[in-house]
Amino acid sequence: MHEIVTLQFGQQSNHLGTHFWNTQESYFTYGSEEESPVNHDIHFRAGIAPDGSDTFTPRALIYDLKGAFGSMRRINALYEAEDDVNVERSSVWPSKPIVHRTAPIPQSEYQTHLDAGLEPPVLSTSTVRYWSDYSRVFYHPKSLVQLSEFDVNDSLMPFEKWQVGMELFEKLEKNDDLVDRDLRPFIEECDGIQGLQIMTGVDDAWGGWASGWLERLRDEYGKLSIWTWGLGDQGGNSSIPREKRLQQIENSSRSLHALAEQSSVYIPISNTPIKMPSYLALNGTSAWHVGALQAVALESMTMSSRLRSAVGGRGTLQDIEETFNSTGKRRIAKLELSIADPDVLSEKALAEIALAEKAGSTTPRQASEDEEELTNFDIDAFTKDYRIGAPRNAKRDHVFGRAEATRGAWNLGEGRDPHDRFGDGPTVQRFAAPLLFPVLDSFPASILDIGNGQARQMAVHSGLTTSTAVANQVRAMEQIVRRLHMVGIDEREALCHGLQTMAEEYDEGWDSGSDSDEDE
Repeated sequence: MHEIVTLQFGQQSNHLGTHFWNTQESYFTYGSEEESPVNHDIHFRAGIAPDGSDTFTPRALIYDLKGAFGSMRRINALYEAEDDVNVERSSVWPSKPIVHRTAPIPQSEYQTHLDAGLEPPVLSTSTVRYWSDYSRVFYHPKSLVQLSEFDVNDSLMPFEKWQVGMELFEKLEKNDDLVDRDLRPFIEECDGIQGLQIMTGVDDAWGGWASGWLERLRDEYGKLSIWTWGLGDQGGNSSIPREKRLQQIENSSRSLHALAEQSSVYIPISNTPIKMPSYLALNGTSAWHVGALQAVALESMTMSSRLRSAVGGRGTLQDIEETFNSTGKRRIAKLELSIADPDVLSEKALAEIALAEKAGSTTPRQASEDEEELTNFDIDAFTKDYRIGAPRNAKRDHVFGRAEATRGAWNLGEGRDPHDRFGDGPTVQRFAAPLLFPVLDSFPASILDIGNGQARQMAVHSGLTTSTAVANQVRAMEQIVRRLHMVGIDEREALCHGLQTMAEEYDEGWDSGSDSDEDE
């Protein structure tokens, strides 16, 4: 059945995950509607509610800190409310204990309207407090796991250092065997699992937590395809205090080393893209905004992995990764995307066809081999460039491989074989999705100035690329880590050596000899 199980670690990842699951829920069809091209069994598990009705809940395992779930309850409307724990059964204490409960967090107005079957109000950055405030799906009770050892936004015991996350994982894994307790029930429900996808913060303690998980997963599941989406400011936010910024860089470097080594694909994503078009008005301080943009890219890039087998453009996670990681060692991929109004794209396509017909041909002119270039995307979601004040690289980035996903009438030279090479350059494989990206009422449409703000669907062109740009970023991080005094000498040397070895996979044995400027 090619199921995919999703693990989400931390606040930013759960904002991304909420947008992702809301989008998946929108693909369900009911009654006499035409069958959806999306195979829901890949990301959703079937179950039976206490009243005997069928249920579909995400194949997801969601971790967050105490107080981070907002008003979301572990037991929801699909399942019976659990009785309070009867402590008298243990007979440890002769007297009845006094139970102290914190006041519950009230539901957002959006959730209140959803529960009442009413049209929900328009969301804004001031009304979204938690990722649960705009969630449109029900989760199985086993999907939600609270780490009670830390409170969200606690200034006395902040969950910020990579080592803190690793130590917490090791402690809980030793006591409870997290893989057996939390993940294995979801794995055992799968007939033929396609892989795992992990969404995690990397510039705080969640990076250490995720690293512990990845190491354990590799021991348990060997060569299973595991995609890790690493989210964070990557140390590039200059508005935060210098000490905290250096801590973030250390966390990101440790995460990069551990997660890229254990993942099949590791995609580091900055919360504030280094390249943004004029139509994008992203509020970088809002996890709701940032998660929405990240979800557009992630959901589009992996769309082919959940299509029905009869639908064209289908490709598993393994199919996608083999396009840009042919050696099996270039696991770090650069994420980029472009967004457009689908109606505008279609009008452009019709105009180009009319122009070609007028010229006596219905086939768009194909560029010569010397003219051929890879697509330039509007949004670069790759990690921040740490080479502050350093000279620009004189060489053009060399691309080893790229997988692209298209939704809409993008003019990308569809006459080419999707596996063809661009001259002597890389193989580019394109996966065309039959569905446009839906702009739901839970999505902050104000971040996009397309279709005069009225577009309910978006055309998306996204790509994952392995190139020498990865080596440049890894080496830039290694140079900064080498100067970090907060890391012990032996540990620093081991980390720097690991980053150097990783970077060499992206430039070893290749030299273009070009003197042209690098791509913007």
